[in-house]
Amino acid sequence: MAWNPDIYNTFKEQRYEPFYDLLSLIKVKPDLKVIDLGCGTGELTSKLSDHLPGAQVLGIDASAEMLKGAGTFSRKNLSFEQSGIEEHLQTSGKYDLIFSNAALQWIDGHQRLLPKLISSLSKGGQLAVQVPSNHEHFTHRTLKQIAAEEPFKTAFNGWLRGVSVLSIESYSRILFDNAAQEITVYEKIYPHILKDAMAIYHWTSGTAMIPYVERLEGGLKEDFVKEYQKRLLKEYPQQPVFYPFKRILLSGIF
Repeated sequence: MAWNPDIYNTFKEQRYEPFYDLLSLIKVKPDLKVIDLGCGTGELTSKLSDHLPGAQVLGIDASAEMLKGAGTFSRKNLSFEQSGIEEHLQTSGKYDLIFSNAALQWIDGHQRLLPKLISSLSKGGQLAVQVPSNHEHFTHRTLKQIAAEEPFKTAFNGWLRGVSVLSIESYSRILFDNAAQEITVYEKIYPHILKDAMAIYHWTSGTAMIPYVERLEGGLKEDFVKEYQKRLLKEYPQQPVFYPFKRILLSGIF
């Protein structure tokens, strides 16, 4: 997908809140071998590295655009690599900590994916993951509704973005079934106060909207965006707008 780090970082303070919650779940030990899956711009990977004394940290991301500025955070114990998550796991060794903040939602089949991640952990290693679980919110439901209407339905050839994120009960079961010694799984609402409906549009245009607009061209793309903006403006006429954003945080020690 074509990511735009400038758009993504417009709301980086709000997006970074769950990172610190996930960071608080980490069992800090010296000299850990760590990988950050879907590291984005690298700024938070740098903070993760600062939090772990003596750790050797690798951040990977499939997007060259997002990684473009990550080199500014590189240092002796922190490096970055352009790579897909599943692709990298097939060729890499074991890690003491596998960390992922808001990236795994872009990969389908979490029942299969999480055991793969767990198998890449050293004995006593930790998996720490945060994924958005806001797919039932108006902002996400509306994208699907518009995509299912003409002329977009024909242009998408019936494609609709599926939901990869599971329930907290399912995630806890996966951790248990894979012999986690310590299990933490919870869902949290992050209450964001945005300026207006267009601010919500700018938020989703940097994430949830990307798979839709990248499949459209020219006038259809413009029409899709305009229709989405129109429905957001109708739904959120007030200012400011309360935007409750749900996320799932999970951790297991193996």
